[in-house]
Amino acid sequence: MSDAADSAHDVAHLPCPACDGGDGSNTPAAADAFDCRAFRDALGSFATGIAVVTACAPDGSFVGLTVNSFNSVSLAPPLVLWSLDLGSPSLEAFRTASHYAVNILAADQEELSQRFAMRAPDKFGDLEICTGFGGVPLLHGCCAWFECANETQYPGGDHLIFLGRVERFTGEPSRAPLVYHGGRYRHLARD
Repeated sequence: MSDAADSAHDVAHLPCPACDGGDGSNTPAAADAFDCRAFRDALGSFATGIAVVTACAPDGSFVGLTVNSFNSVSLAPPLVLWSLDLGSPSLEAFRTASHYAVNILAADQEELSQRFAMRAPDKFGDLEICTGFGGVPLLHGCCAWFECANETQYPGGDHLIFLGRVERFTGEPSRAPLVYHGGRYRHLARD
């Protein structure tokens, strides 16, 4: 073994807050008492955009909900993903829809985010919309729209992960996105 390799093994291991909270709290007993609220708060330190995912249910009604679990997967083929809580009343409509749209909200669309985050019978009410592939509603004023074929779904703990094949997209690069961080809406500073 080389001297360099030997010296690598001699590096002192300092307490790591990520490993044990810096105080030895990551013991087996502490690991057994998983704190879901603390986990959620830690996840909230990652800033995300906000999207409203919309679809046309098999009965022809529109469904939509606010998500921040949206992510790109692949450029070739163009794939995106998002996830939905297994307890959502809209789960079956999204699971069986042939298509859905991911509407990326703009900075001035907090009200729209809140509207689609609530459990209400008609979230579309007086909204101005147009329809895309599969009859999915597209919301006006967004930063971007991704019209997706409902490619497949995967179990993900207490959520279902939706993988969508993007069939058409449009972007408005001049519009600033709505951002969520630390449990609050945020706005990007202008350059």
